Amino acid sequence: FRYLSAYEDWPVYPNTRVRYFGDGAETLEAMKADLEKAEKFIFMEYFIVADNSAFQEIREILVRKARQGVEVRLMYDDIGSLGFVNLRFARGLSEDGIRCRVFNPAVPVVNLFLNHRDHRKTTVIDGKVGYIGGYNLSDEYFGRARPYGVWKDTGLRLEGEAVRSLTASFFELWNVTTKEDEDFARYLNICHKVKSEGFVQPFNDNPLSEERTAENVYLNLIAQAEKTLYITTPYLIITDEMSRALRLAAKRGVDVRIITPGIPDKKVVFAITRSYYSGLARQGVRIYEYTPGFCHAKCCVSDDFIATCGTINLDYRSLYHHFEDGCVMYGTQAVQDVKKDLDGLLERSREVTGLYRDGQQSLLIRIFRCVLRLAAPLM
Repeated sequence: FRYLSAYEDWPVYPNTRVRYFGDGAETLEAMKADLEKAEKFIFMEYFIVADNSAFQEIREILVRKARQGVEVRLMYDDIGSLGFVNLRFARGLSEDGIRCRVFNPAVPVVNLFLNHRDHRKTTVIDGKVGYIGGYNLSDEYFGRARPYGVWKDTGLRLEGEAVRSLTASFFELWNVTTKEDEDFARYLNICHKVKSEGFVQPFNDNPLSEERTAENVYLNLIAQAEKTLYITTPYLIITDEMSRALRLAAKRGVDVRIITPGIPDKKVVFAITRSYYSGLARQGVRIYEYTPGFCHAKCCVSDDFIATCGTINLDYRSLYHHFEDGCVMYGTQAVQDVKKDLDGLLERSREVTGLYRDGQQSLLIRIFRCVLRLAAPLM
């Protein structure tokens, strides 16, 4: 908390209620119910927007709210949504009264910052309620499609003062998509306090900053863990510094467990992910693969009392190239809910620690993975 407050100016909030979601269908229904209650404004920022059934239901609400006078803004990443929507989609939203922006349009050669994508996933409603997590606006995230088996994801619903940080994060990137000169203070001066336990600290990461915020948050959690450290990530492509921190934690007796997908969405990236298993497993880190399908969740819980949830994968793209966001929680019921969910996730996963610790793969496979590791910084 002190690190994020002192170096990144992200406040710690005591007056915020947190609800944890480990089920996509439940998340979608809760979000639609909150959107229906909007009275002043709705801000949505997502890496992927796909024009399928889940978003069509959301769009219907957004259009109706816009006609009622609610200010509605939607921003999505151009590369992330490539193949799912087109410019006609954005124009159609604008014609329906929704202020739509496409972040960092993909113009090869001309665009020098093409690699910096908006990987954030947030919704802000009236400055009082906010959503953050791994869910994009597409059917598979909400259990309506299964391209890679059973999709597992996680997210948070915040209600209270901490939503102010989600609003500030939204306008940080909205500003770069428009030439309009707006005064955003009126959106940030909303004071909505609720009675709650514990503390909440939403934050974001900016690849144009010298501070590696997301990676530092993880390194702090790893360094301070005393008993247990559970992490879920769809991709495990980490720096030597983070790998060493995980191995040191295991060596000093911390029960370190990492859950990755059992069914990959990108086979090459999955092969690189597996190339990191052996070095970690040999030093005591336990590795699990979620056998029912693809685990897109990005969570970390340490010693059962502090946890993070957000959009941050443990790979070079999230930690170094993308705009990301997350939320640190301490002393809230949501932390226990994260731990309970991950305990259930472990039961549905296959432990592969021994397989990689004992070097049971063929020499050819190990050589192939070492070669793939050369491309790790690009992943």
